[in-house]
Formats: sequence, structure tokens, C-alpha cells
Amino acid sequence: MALEERQDMERRQDMEFFSRHLLEWYHEQKRDLPWRRSRDPYHIWVSEIMLQQTRVDTVIPYFNRFIGRFPTIESLAEASEEEVLKCWEGLGYYSRARNLQHAARQVKETYGGKVPDDRDAVFGLKGVGPYTAGAILSIAFNRPEPAVDGNVMRVLSRFFLLEDDIAKAKTRVKMEGLAQALIPSGEASHFNQALMEHGALVCTPKSPRCLVCPVMERCAGRLAGRETELPVKTKAKPPRPETRLAALVEGRGERAGRVLVRQRPSSGLLARMWELPHWPAPEALGAGDARPGDAAAMDRLRRSLGEAGISARPEEHFMAAEHTFSHIHWTLQVYRCREETLPLPVAAEARGPYAAQRTAEGATALSPGASVEEPELFADEAGHDGERAEMRWIGREDMAKYAFPNVFLKLLNAYFDQRDGADSAE
Repeated sequence: MALEERQDMERRQDMEFFSRHLLEWYHEQKRDLPWRRSRDPYHIWVSEIMLQQTRVDTVIPYFNRFIGRFPTIESLAEASEEEVLKCWEGLGYYSRARNLQHAARQVKETYGGKVPDDRDAVFGLKGVGPYTAGAILSIAFNRPEPAVDGNVMRVLSRFFLLEDDIAKAKTRVKMEGLAQALIPSGEASHFNQALMEHGALVCTPKSPRCLVCPVMERCAGRLAGRETELPVKTKAKPPRPETRLAALVEGRGERAGRVLVRQRPSSGLLARMWELPHWPAPEALGAGDARPGDAAAMDRLRRSLGEAGISARPEEHFMAAEHTFSHIHWTLQVYRCREETLPLPVAAEARGPYAAQRTAEGATALSPGASVEEPELFADEAGHDGERAEMRWIGREDMAKYAFPNVFLKLLNAYFDQRDGADSAE
């Protein structure tokens, strides 16, 4: 037998061994997860969107709450975006929630509220990429479609000793072809879940559990002693560090016990979510260099508040917090600010302007409470502008009405906890 023929035969044997033993292991060891209790494509779709960049243990309570609140595609399509974001609050990557609702409306309008089982139709849904489409089609409809994510590429790289860079698009295409060829006839749903489960529980990123692996006998990566080296992946560019100054503006008089929050623009980073007002730290201060009580930082925050039409003055440093996005890492220095006697140009239900994030050292300083004849419009990190921000005074009881990014949710809860603790001690 020619060398090429022998290698081809061994390859087919490896593939058959891998698929058979992985399926047997899955049927014995699979976890009882809420989305596995149903073949409802809507449930599977929601779970796969939530599981992107998020651990299973974190997703479970969110999934149960989300399905409880939006049990059908129609209920999700008809809900307000604010309701959807609030239900997603704390899970992060909020564009997933917006895209999911947009796609639910597509399904309601185009497919009568039923998730289509056609490949092109599923791919046409907002926010559905190759992996999610493959997962929906295979798990819900048992269609022999590959569902290849980072976990699956890691498993395949190790078992077949593949040294292609998984960060490259052409590698994903190659992996999708291999994954599809591995699907046993009639077993697409279980096999793709088996691949995912194996990557999550056994063939883990840093410490693969080779001794309990159902396919260790023929794993080329393990036999070569390279299981911890694979997969090959070029490192992504680290997120850009940025220090920001946040204002925790405490109300006075009839607004005592409330703090001021603002809504982000309708597109871009954290679109339409609520937050504490914040601006970049002075350019002279590098990322993370702003210190509690730093005079330059407090002066910049005072000027930013004035430029935004907010009558408040920074009084003391409250706390620091950090939040990492894919492209940027925020270090937030949060200052307690006291509302001045002049009323803020913003009512509970009214829109109010606040300044663009002016950073030039020569920007004109405004005294606290000063009005701005032509206030600048909001400009966020992605460069979206042209909108005036809505502002609200809220107490702890109002937080259930608004969706906050996790970092601001934690900051507000820490503030209200501290304040409530102080009140109860008096």
C-alpha cells in the first residue's frame, strides 16, 4: 500500500474513532443544562447568543430569567428595548441583546414567528454568524451543519495536530470542513454538543484533562507531547488603557438621596444604556495615574461638569473601578459631587445637554452652575455624535427601571449601600 493511501486510511480511522467515542462519552457525561431540555430553536438560539464570550455557569440564571420574561419570539419582538437590556443587565456585550431582538422581529415579520430551518434564512438574521447558524441548525433541526467556535478549534487542533493559526479566517473555514466531515449520519445535534462539551469540560485551554479524555488514545497532540502548545493563535492587540473621571452627583433639597445618571447615544459603545457622567482624565495623566484627590483631575471634572451644564462641584474621591472592553480598558476614578444651589438644567423627565468630551488643555473653564449657550453634543469613543443626552435623577428604587453596564451597576450599588449603612447607623 502506498504511503499516501495508508495515511489517508489512518486519517479516516482517526475520524471515525473520534466521532464514535466522543458521542458515547457525551451520552454518559453531558450536563443537564436548561436549554438542553428542549429542542425549541428559540431556546437554543437564545442560549447560543448568551454563551458567546460567557461561561455556562454565568449564563444559566440569565437564560432562565430571559425565557421566563420573553417565552416566545413574539414576546421578545414586541418588548421595548429597555426591557430587553434590563433583563440582559450584567451579562455584557449588549449588542448581542439588541441584535437578538432585531432578529426576533425579523422572524416574526418574515417567518410568522418560527425560526426557519433554512441555512440562508438563518444566516440572514441579525447577529447570527457561522457558528450560531450552525448551532441552531444542527442542535434544533439536526441538520449536518458545523458549529465551530474557539472551543471546537482547540479540540480539533489537538486531536489532529493541526498547527494552523486559529485567529485566521482561512483556518476557521478549514476547521468547518473538518467538523462537518466528522458528523455521524443523523447525529448532528448530539455530536456538535459533544464537541462543545468536550472543549468546556475536558480539553480545556490551559490544563487539558487528558487522563479522562475519551479520545486520548489516538490524540496526535497528546502523543506528540504538544497538547498544551495547541492551538496556535496569534495574540490579539491588548485593549487601550484609558483613565476616566466619573461624577457621582448627589442631589440636594427635593432631590436629596438621588444621584444623576445619563443615557448613552443610540449607537456605538453601550448604546442607550445608563451611566454616571464621565469624561477622559487630563492628558497629562497617563492611564491609571489619576490619584484620589488629585487637583488636576478634580479641576478637569469640575470644568467638564460645567461645560455639560451640570451645577455640581467635586468634593471627594469615592472609589476606583475598572472595566475592560475588547478594544479599551477603562480605569474609572469616581468622585462624589454635590449639586450646587443653582438648579440643574435637567428635569426628571426632560432632556438635557452635556458636553462632548473636551480634552484640550486650553478648553475654557466654566464656573459651576454656569449655563452653556450652545452646548456641545455627545461624542463617544466610536465617534458617534449629534445627540443630546437624556439625564435622570434616580434613587435606589429607580434602578430597576434602567439598564446599566455592570461597572456602573456595581458603583451605584456600592454608593447606595454605603449611604444606607450610614443612615442606619445614625
